[in-house]
Amino acid sequence: MRLGINLGYWGAGMDSDNLAVAQEADRLGYSVCWAAEAYGSDAPTVLSWVAAQTERIDVGSAIFQIPARTPAMTAMTAATLDSLSGGRFRLGLGVSGPQVSEGWYGVKFDKPLARTREYVEIVRKAMSRERLSYEGQHWTLPLPDGPGKPLKLTVHPQREHIPLYIAAIGPKNLRQTGEIADGALLIFPSADHLEETALSHLRAGREAAGATMEGFDVCPTLPLAVGADVSALADQFRPYTALYVGGMGSRKQNFYNQLAQRMGYEKEAAEIQDKYLAGDKAGAAAAIPERLIDQTTLLGPVDRIAERMQAYAAVGVTTLTLAPAGFTLDERVAALRAGVEALERAGLA
Repeated sequence: MRLGINLGYWGAGMDSDNLAVAQEADRLGYSVCWAAEAYGSDAPTVLSWVAAQTERIDVGSAIFQIPARTPAMTAMTAATLDSLSGGRFRLGLGVSGPQVSEGWYGVKFDKPLARTREYVEIVRKAMSRERLSYEGQHWTLPLPDGPGKPLKLTVHPQREHIPLYIAAIGPKNLRQTGEIADGALLIFPSADHLEETALSHLRAGREAAGATMEGFDVCPTLPLAVGADVSALADQFRPYTALYVGGMGSRKQNFYNQLAQRMGYEKEAAEIQDKYLAGDKAGAAAAIPERLIDQTTLLGPVDRIAERMQAYAAVGVTTLTLAPAGFTLDERVAALRAGVEALERAGLA
């Protein structure tokens, strides 16, 4: 099992340290550095900045938002980043959510599965450098009855095949991800529930495509905090968990809340959402069961984290992406090093 690192959103308060964290991950042998975007910093700028100042570590988008860019623009960006980084780019895609898609980008959040499938087909076709023409429900290239003509990408990616990942949570999206992608980006993954909440659906998609899980990258992100007091460490992540389970998306379309329910926290998920949407963020955070936080993070001494890593590897995780917690650069770097140590103690390095 490989290790990755997720820098999250630029502008989250630790920007001055993020490059140093990425460079340390590069030195320690982490396989990939992911960056995210929502409605603040954009991922391509961050990834190009990191790629220019690292040597070996891959850089990946977790995610490029599908409503933010046309598929052809995404292909251009992916090819450029792969070329400039010397073949170190991984393309992660996701539909975002209804609030961001419609409120920020002005793109209707409808038929996300069909939209994602078409988007991936166009991106792959463009990156293969064949002349781009496509007729679908959501995109038609070139536009009919106009001056447009099929064009070919002029940039040569470093690699013939740029790995393509999809951020997926729901069963149907996971199944489609297994069918059309090279890897899955997962969030709030519990090793205890990963088979029924994610892997069984990914496997069904692979089988539908006539493939196996061999070579498919299962890539969950987990916050990492090292220390003796697990309960105190868990409390650090109450606001983070409350935001996603309680406030991300709308009451009817909160994918993270639905995931918590599928993990057996139906009553708790409803209470967290009710309090968060009523403006009681502190109450929502307090309502989160410590077990839910512990199941979806890596907390505790190095030996305990090593045991948890073994559980993720046993269930089928191939790249474990860490989000190292800490209030200072030294603390975040120490967490990075502890991640490597835990992987070695687990016998997974």
